[in-house]
Amino acid sequence: MFLSKKNILLFLVALVIILMAIIYWRQNNVEKPYYAVYLENGDIYFGKVSIFPYLFLSDVYFLQKNISDSQNPFSVLKFENAFWGPESKIYINREKIIWKTRLKDDSQVLNIIKNYGN
Repeated sequence: MFLSKKNILLFLVALVIILMAIIYWRQNNVEKPYYAVYLENGDIYFGKVSIFPYLFLSDVYFLQKNISDSQNPFSVLKFENAFWGPESKIYINREKIIWKTRLKDDSQVLNIIKNYGN
């Protein structure tokens, strides 16, 4: 009986610590980093990765080929500005990911994303 009360107490303490961390994170607006995600179909998406309850990107941008522009063969576009009007969130099947990587602070793509629309 004593062990089960001790386990319950440890569980409650851990739960309180986790809740405090979540509240701190939300109140202090900790900025999530941007990632590049390359899928097996050749698409590359940029966004903030979340893994719960499913893997998804928020604040999503994508790489588009500019076939007719040899000076700028690629452009970065905001996903929600696509002509079909999607939200800026995309759920990704983990099995379709070839690789993903965090964008460095001095990344050209991250600079484009931060200055998008200006």
